[in-house]
Amino acid sequence: MANGTVVDPACEKDGLLPRDRLSVYAVFGIAAAVALVHLATNGRYGFHRDELQFLSDARHLDWGFVAYPPLTPFLERIGLAIFGLSLVGLRLFSVIAQAVALVVTGLMARDLGGGRLAQVTAVLAVALSPLPLFEGTEFQYTSFGFLWWVLIAYFTIRLLKSGDPRWWMAIGAVVGLGLLTKYDIVFYIAGILGGVALSRARKFLLSGWFWGGIALALLIFLPNFLWLLRHHFISYDFLLSIHKRDVGEGRAEHFFLDQFWLCANLFAVPLWLAGLIGFLRSPRYRMLAWMYLIPITVLALGKGRGYYMAAAYPMLLAMGAVAAERWVAVLPLWGRRTVLGALFAGLALNGAFVCAVILPLAPAGPLRDFALKNNGDLCEEIGWDELVRTVAGIRDSLPPEQRGSAGILVGNYGEQGAIEMLGPAYHLPRPISMTNSAWLRGYPANPPSMLIVLGFSKEGADKAFTGCRLAGHNGNSDKVKNEESESHPDIFVCGGPRLGWSEFWKEYQAFG
Repeated sequence: MANGTVVDPACEKDGLLPRDRLSVYAVFGIAAAVALVHLATNGRYGFHRDELQFLSDARHLDWGFVAYPPLTPFLERIGLAIFGLSLVGLRLFSVIAQAVALVVTGLMARDLGGGRLAQVTAVLAVALSPLPLFEGTEFQYTSFGFLWWVLIAYFTIRLLKSGDPRWWMAIGAVVGLGLLTKYDIVFYIAGILGGVALSRARKFLLSGWFWGGIALALLIFLPNFLWLLRHHFISYDFLLSIHKRDVGEGRAEHFFLDQFWLCANLFAVPLWLAGLIGFLRSPRYRMLAWMYLIPITVLALGKGRGYYMAAAYPMLLAMGAVAAERWVAVLPLWGRRTVLGALFAGLALNGAFVCAVILPLAPAGPLRDFALKNNGDLCEEIGWDELVRTVAGIRDSLPPEQRGSAGILVGNYGEQGAIEMLGPAYHLPRPISMTNSAWLRGYPANPPSMLIVLGFSKEGADKAFTGCRLAGHNGNSDKVKNEESESHPDIFVCGGPRLGWSEFWKEYQAFG
């Protein structure tokens, strides 16, 4: 069925649905509108602490980093070369990734047999969902990981629809990019392999293209694997540490609840449930059901965070939208208008609320206050410029004989990135950091004897360093509560480490 008209089933089976330019315009129009909203609002606040870590690592390119694979810092390096320290410019790649994911969602709905209504419904459902919207607001590895999951699902649909095994090479290429972006794609890979084994797609096990796709993915991943090998799989230790922290802080307690209100628009729940059922009932496309069920089961049992599954919902919503289009087509006109009106009104209502929470829509006023009250990530974008100015003021207040030789030691990657990226404007030295990949880079060959210390409590600073005194406070003029203003608001001037630099470096390695 396309645009409310019945299509010959043979044509649908062979992928010969007539092209509908209006459908293409609608899908691209929605993606473009979302991109424009991001471009108009992404410069409102400042860099997020995670973005500051990416920026720092982008200046020290390698085939791997402690906290993630190398692709995201590499893209950030390109952004730096083109745009400099521009919020809108550096976040452009994330915006493009989400716009492409929306278009691909529409393509999935089309290739599953959907007409204009199904394509528009699927794209709107994804566009107005919390996690996809968030992924366009910051430069995060999750932004690109989201796109890779969606592309893999689309290529899988093309594979199963056409029966052409050459699509395994496209799937393998994107899996390789996923492995270079975020390691949690291994859960999706488990779904892909399990889906092959548990569905009619097992016939591809005898195809050289299937094994060629696997070889291509491993070849793309190989440089990062060799980096991990050289560094004793330090990223595995990092992931274990972060997982233990997340479980301890209760961040995984609402895993299944997150599937309904965080991963997808709340009013789209009937759509993605219908999509899951549709895949399960379809002998041809059942593999995609396993690509959802296996990862969500593993993550639930392993106490993963709920948002890890967000990128699996566009394929479910595409199939659900196709099923919904066929269902409403048999309703009387009044019934069709009632159902569609309720669906689109619900998507818009929930989407408006999500936009108010997630997007930096207003630079000031009640809407900004509402967003900062309900969105901790936006709060983490506030105050970095002031932090760097405060550190520069403390440096300038030191006696002349100490000023030029004082170092800056930070306690987390946000402070590290802020000093490294924003500090040159104040002629601040490169920070000394023990967190993630900065720890691998080590401390200066001639370490400073005096330190400006951030990210430590008074007790922690006194325990780690000699002769500490309170020198300033780390907050923000907006009085926004975030990690910097609440958890470690004091800045100290101290002597060197009590243990000596070598022992100190071993003792204070940190993951964050």
